[in-house]
Amino acid sequence: MRIFTKHFLLLVSFLFLFSPGKNVFADQQTSLQKEHHAVLQCVAFSPYVGKLTPDYGTPPPKELIDTLLDKLVNDTPFRCIMTYGVINGLDYIFTAAEARHLKVIAILWIDKDVAVNSQSISSGIHLAKTFKDTIIKLSCGSEVRTRHGYAFDSEITRCIQAMREAKVSQPVTTIDTWWEWCNRKLTCEKTNFSAQVDWIGINIFPWWENRFSALHPCTTALDAANFHIARLEEVQNANPDKDIIITEFGWPNGPDNGTEINGKTGQHCGIAGPKNQATIVESTFKKLAQKKRSGVVFEAFSEDWKPSNEGNFGRYWGLCKGEPPYTCNNELNFHR
Repeated sequence: MRIFTKHFLLLVSFLFLFSPGKNVFADQQTSLQKEHHAVLQCVAFSPYVGKLTPDYGTPPPKELIDTLLDKLVNDTPFRCIMTYGVINGLDYIFTAAEARHLKVIAILWIDKDVAVNSQSISSGIHLAKTFKDTIIKLSCGSEVRTRHGYAFDSEITRCIQAMREAKVSQPVTTIDTWWEWCNRKLTCEKTNFSAQVDWIGINIFPWWENRFSALHPCTTALDAANFHIARLEEVQNANPDKDIIITEFGWPNGPDNGTEINGKTGQHCGIAGPKNQATIVESTFKKLAQKKRSGVVFEAFSEDWKPSNEGNFGRYWGLCKGEPPYTCNNELNFHR
């Protein structure tokens, strides 16, 4: 969920049940990994916190990446992250993740600058081969179709083909919203990427549906987990031979009690706040665990740079704040 555009449907690990004094979450995670090695419970990670932005200026310093990952390891149960980009200093994330025994889903950022895409592809191949035990999955882009329609499908395909030719060992996909993976059809159907990828990553955000969609204009925090599962199953039904992962889901923790109004229906069903964020994270991972499904919650640390069309809510998606001391949502009860 890096940048949103007003599409017909614009959408863009690890909480289960908690009991005081016991890290039930961690116990569940260990049990699930033993039962089904493919189950992933991860958190989206970007070091563009504070005044940093991916659009210009200096890249995130190594010291900041170390600080954020230490916070993640020390204060949350997450041992898997999903990253956005492999150049401009972001390559250090993989060194830092390896040192902390974190697993990584690595997104190669694909956009309209072909030369930069080539640089990302080259760096992605090198990193995938260098960090074979750390990088577990690869994606050629995130929400490229959501941002640009079909204009850069060829760049996604070029990236996928480059991964094949380089014989990287990790499974490859391209990540996009569930709507794009349904080929923009009310009855979900395969896209032209379905045959090209090893797995499918879908982003599902009822919060943005509540703002932009006439199809799903009113999903509350209590209903969000069921909404996530329903969209996952639609994409799975259209792609029965693929492993489907929810690569982004979440809810803003603020401004507290803030709400979006649907531009088509006038409804306002989404209420922001730390309690609703915690409810959605916990209930979604619980339902995914029951189905032995993977998921990535968006996001680890809030980012102030987020685009203006995300309104007042763009900077509130983190489970932890984006400024020192990076305190985390206390409604989540990360028992250590």
